[in-house]
Amino acid sequence: MALFSRKNKGGPLSQRRARKDTLAHLKEFAATREGVAAYYEAETPRDPSAIVLIALDGEWTRRKIPSFSDARTAAEELGISLFDVAATGYPRSMREWSMKNPDSQSR
Repeated sequence: MALFSRKNKGGPLSQRRARKDTLAHLKEFAATREGVAAYYEAETPRDPSAIVLIALDGEWTRRKIPSFSDARTAAEELGISLFDVAATGYPRSMREWSMKNPDSQSR
């Protein structure tokens, strides 16, 4: 899988390390929260593409990811559903959780 290879300019070793670290974080998040789903955010002029995992209670985490295909692969590895945020939007629980926890943004 080419996860993180498009944007990481540090070479193959750092690309593998970035992929490993990101997947470890996502796995830990998914394993320790209930009802986790993944949302893909396409690249914008201001922000790189990303995958956002959102738990049932709205707690969330965001990590850079090169493409929708890579996000799909990561979601499959985690055994969770993947949505395109441009098509579905974010769940209300995420917005509510973010308003209650303003210091915990994008962990």
